[in-house]
Amino acid sequence: MTIWRDFPGASTAPRSDPAAVTVGNFDGVHLGHQHVIARTRELAGGLPVIAVTFDPHPLAVVAPDHAPRRLTTTARRVELLLAAGADEVRILAFSPEMAAWTPQEFVDRVLVEQLRASLVAVGDNFRFGHRAQGDTTFLREAGERAGFGVDGLDLDGGAEPYSSTLVRRLVAEGRMREAGEVLGRPHEVSGVVRKGDQRGRDLGYPTANVPVDEAYAVPPDGVYAGWVVRADGPRLPAAISVGTNPTFDGVERRVESYVLDRTDLELYGEEIRVELVDLLRGMVKFDGVDALVVQMADDVERTREVLGL
Repeated sequence: MTIWRDFPGASTAPRSDPAAVTVGNFDGVHLGHQHVIARTRELAGGLPVIAVTFDPHPLAVVAPDHAPRRLTTTARRVELLLAAGADEVRILAFSPEMAAWTPQEFVDRVLVEQLRASLVAVGDNFRFGHRAQGDTTFLREAGERAGFGVDGLDLDGGAEPYSSTLVRRLVAEGRMREAGEVLGRPHEVSGVVRKGDQRGRDLGYPTANVPVDEAYAVPPDGVYAGWVVRADGPRLPAAISVGTNPTFDGVERRVESYVLDRTDLELYGEEIRVELVDLLRGMVKFDGVDALVVQMADDVERTREVLGL
């Protein structure tokens, strides 16, 4: 069976030299994940650090109705793991066959045969193998037999440890500043810009429109201050609307970003990231265009204040 997913930026070939390995879903690559990778590097003694993650999320395979909304795309997760200090990223192609592996099979087939692990560092809540029967205690015992050391690491975060679940809850509640504090950066959504109704252009506020993908964590309908990030350009300050545009009886839920003071941008067909820094207000259906334009001007000024411009 296929063990590794072949993905840009990720590795697939069996290793011939020892490595320090950390394993987890790493969804969002929040500060707790970053701590695990940094600590793995401290413990590695000069060995390369390999971050192993899963795609799809294991729950999407074993319990699809309970699969969480994702915090990042797979491509972004790879990018963030490398930026956090991993020398190499591996993506386990999670499948029903892999879900049936015993914890010992996971150790033998992934950590020993494929990665030649000399050290394995995981969050202390890490579970693996069929029905999540493996834990850090089992991993330590397996490591003693196979010849690798194991460290179970605290994810930090104080009274409520950093977790992807915490980030999802904060995003769902529109608490973007707090979500950003757990992530170490603003929460973001991404997608390819497509043509909308072009009403914003007519009103003097042209927007880059990205359809909402419900597989990802998107905050409640409202207006947010944040940034638009292009693949090959700087971060651009933006007032961002999430919702269906109720003033015009819209139906499709979108993320619409007006880049401040820019009416010349042509982003159609371009993939962008939209970073959501703070909620400005909830979504409102206005009585007419004039009232909407007045509010949009206020949204822009409040965006400047939030972003410190």
